[in-house]
Parts: sequence; C-alpha cells; structure tokens
Amino acid sequence: MKNSEIKELTTQEIVEKLDAERASLTRFRLNHAISPLENPLQIKETRRNIAKLMTELRQRQLTEK
Repeated sequence: MKNSEIKELTTQEIVEKLDAERASLTRFRLNHAISPLENPLQIKETRRNIAKLMTELRQRQLTEK
C-alpha cells in the first residue's frame, strides 16, 4: 500500500485497515511458526503497512489539535 493511497482514506477507513493488517500479521506469524510460508516477505510487508497506517493516523491526530 502506497502512502498516496493511505492519504486518500478517511480516518475511519485507516483504523479499519489497521485492524485488518494486525489480524493478518498475527495469522501470518502463526502460520509461519507451524509451517514455512510460501512468501515470508509477506510478514515484512504487513509490518510496514501497519507502520505506514499508524504514522498517517498519528499525523492526523496531531494536526487536529
């Protein structure tokens, strides 16, 4: 997910995507512990998406005040 795509989302959509990404990260980690993932870079990409979403959410919180 690109930063430009994230900036177009509403705050509520960002929160929903953040929850979905966290759930998928948990699922990827659990599946990887049981048997190796076909593409283990999915874990890294998911972590980065979470960080991007959290950064945008925090920036919006700071600009509101």
